[in-house]
Amino acid sequence: MGFLVGKNFFIEGYFARLMYRSLYKKHEAALHGVANVILSTIGRTFRRHNAPVVKLH
Repeated sequence: MGFLVGKNFFIEGYFARLMYRSLYKKHEAALHGVANVILSTIGRTFRRHNAPVVKLH
């Protein structure tokens, strides 16, 4: 993307998080296969929504 905007372009915020996650998912897919990555992503999503919030204070 640097050639489109210039060398002083920084990706920040939500877009940076989205790009990092997609790069990580591509890495996981290369290691474990696409089906395994899809199933683990779905499982992680459900686990995150059902997990209790632990406050340490």
